[in-house]
Amino acid sequence: MDIFHHILKQYWGYSEFRPLQEDIIRSVASGKDTLGLMPTGGGKSLTFQVPALSKEGVCLVITPLIALMKDQVANLRERGVKASAIHSGMTRDEINVTLDNCIFGGVKFLYLSPERIGTEMFQGKLSQMQVSLLAIDEAHCISQWGYDFRPSYLKVAEIRDLLPNVPVLALTATATPEVVKDIQDKLRFDGGNLFEKSFKRDNLSYVVRYSEDKEEQLLSVLQKVRGSAVVYVRSRKKTKEYADILLKNGISASSFHAGMPQEIKDERQKKWTDGDVRVMVSTNAFGMGIDKPDVRLVVHMDAPDSLEAYFQEAGRAGRDEKKAYALLLWSNNDKARLKRSVSLSFPDRETILRVYDALGNFLQLPVGSGFGMVYDFDMGLFCSTYKMNVMTVFNSLKILQRAGYVEFTEELNLASKVHFIMRRDELYKFQVANEAFDAFIKLLLRSYTGLFTEYVAVNEQILAKRINKNRKVVYDYLLTLSKHKVIKYIPQRKTPLITYTTSREDSKYIELRKEIYQHRKEKYESRVQSVIDYGTIGHVCRSKLLLSYFGQKDLENCGVCDVCQDMKKTDLSLKTFDEIQDLIKKELKTTEHTFEKLQSKLSVSEDDLKKVVRWLEEYEVIGENENGQLEWWRD
Repeated sequence: MDIFHHILKQYWGYSEFRPLQEDIIRSVASGKDTLGLMPTGGGKSLTFQVPALSKEGVCLVITPLIALMKDQVANLRERGVKASAIHSGMTRDEINVTLDNCIFGGVKFLYLSPERIGTEMFQGKLSQMQVSLLAIDEAHCISQWGYDFRPSYLKVAEIRDLLPNVPVLALTATATPEVVKDIQDKLRFDGGNLFEKSFKRDNLSYVVRYSEDKEEQLLSVLQKVRGSAVVYVRSRKKTKEYADILLKNGISASSFHAGMPQEIKDERQKKWTDGDVRVMVSTNAFGMGIDKPDVRLVVHMDAPDSLEAYFQEAGRAGRDEKKAYALLLWSNNDKARLKRSVSLSFPDRETILRVYDALGNFLQLPVGSGFGMVYDFDMGLFCSTYKMNVMTVFNSLKILQRAGYVEFTEELNLASKVHFIMRRDELYKFQVANEAFDAFIKLLLRSYTGLFTEYVAVNEQILAKRINKNRKVVYDYLLTLSKHKVIKYIPQRKTPLITYTTSREDSKYIELRKEIYQHRKEKYESRVQSVIDYGTIGHVCRSKLLLSYFGQKDLENCGVCDVCQDMKKTDLSLKTFDEIQDLIKKELKTTEHTFEKLQSKLSVSEDDLKKVVRWLEEYEVIGENENGQLEWWRD
């Protein structure tokens, strides 16, 4: 057994890697810059965790997903691996303690949000660390052409100068060929080195169903398709509304969104994962990092604004390789909403500058100051104060983020943290002198490990239950111990954050470059149109349409999507149907023909040709002109 299989068995209990994992691991372990393109559920995290565990030093993992960051740190710690995270919302002291632990060998994996790597504190400490690997998750964020570009990711390339012999592993679930090339260029790869797993999912049936009564369709499909399901909706309000509808109709369901308290989210997620709840109705906040292989159905009540997002969310079905369905419920309203989303997502320049000015005033920040400052941001209060629309403000901040002026971290839910700063001998004296706190200090030390070396997440409610008191008593204990300099205590926080990545500018000097605004708007329009095409085109295999979007070529019909099932009704094999359709397309793309002339041009039986022609006419791919001749209308 080689070192990689030994580590896999020791920490994860598996004997074999999934397809592509081992190839990526061996590539990066040999010191090569590597890009891994793996669909959702493909086991991306193991591709950097295994090689890092085989080497001395710390692995730096860059990811923008704070929830995923916290989950992976918790999972590694459960397996006995030392891991920590640094992200927006942490205090300077928390960050300092964590970085010192990396320097002195107390951390094997350090997860970082991208905006942290550009700070003087991090770069100053980095030179003292032994770094074995730089892993970049969600690597499409570094590409200007990626659907979620973040300028803070561009700083990743800069720290390569500080880590000259450290290989880079870039990972993403979805990327077009243009984005793949851009990722490697931006990260200064020493050569093209792409490992790509086919996105084709033979067991997953993609279905689009037109419906103006989506509630009825949802109930119908959940009654037909048994097993665990996820239902995606666009708003938090709808999560509860649809969950209530399902419950009233005897279907076990729960709701989930990012604004819920963490303990409620954890409880609901566990019930769904364990099978105690069948259907989770959620915003797109649900699903990241969740490894539940037996999801039989993923339903989108509303179309996302990109095929990248749809593909990732739909791909959470059927990871056990058994039959599963990804259903998009489509209506005319979806098309209209997607068209409107372009103007909503890209407010005009004057509006963006007005938001920028108002933000500085709201935070009482003078022009020329604020660089590197982090502020709690009450979006509701801001919008009511300046009488602005929430979505207008949200999207303006996202554009200002892409332009490099601010970082906008959406709603955080950070647990309370405790770190003992009093040495053990001093603590003993304090306990003897302050008997009222002795039992509580012992409870803290019994309940959590690592309190003397790092900030540890604590739960006041659990501590309160253990001493049979209410939460307020525990909170007061912790505050008092903090005042006595026994501990440092950071109470739970749940708020969006604004970080100024440059000093506040006079808005007349704010520059929204073409690649930040106009070019991205055009790209966004193109992505939206791709979603509309997916929802409205009924004559192209769904899987083929999705895979071609991500640059895969020479594709065959999947045979299991709704379009392929419809093709089969012609009594032709999918291969024969495709061959005849290609012949018709080649002929009618250049010249109009009557059916008789078309038949004379093609070596196809009249009966088979009629079947395909009728099918193409039904979907308005071909049609007759005023002279009664067939012509090609659309691809």
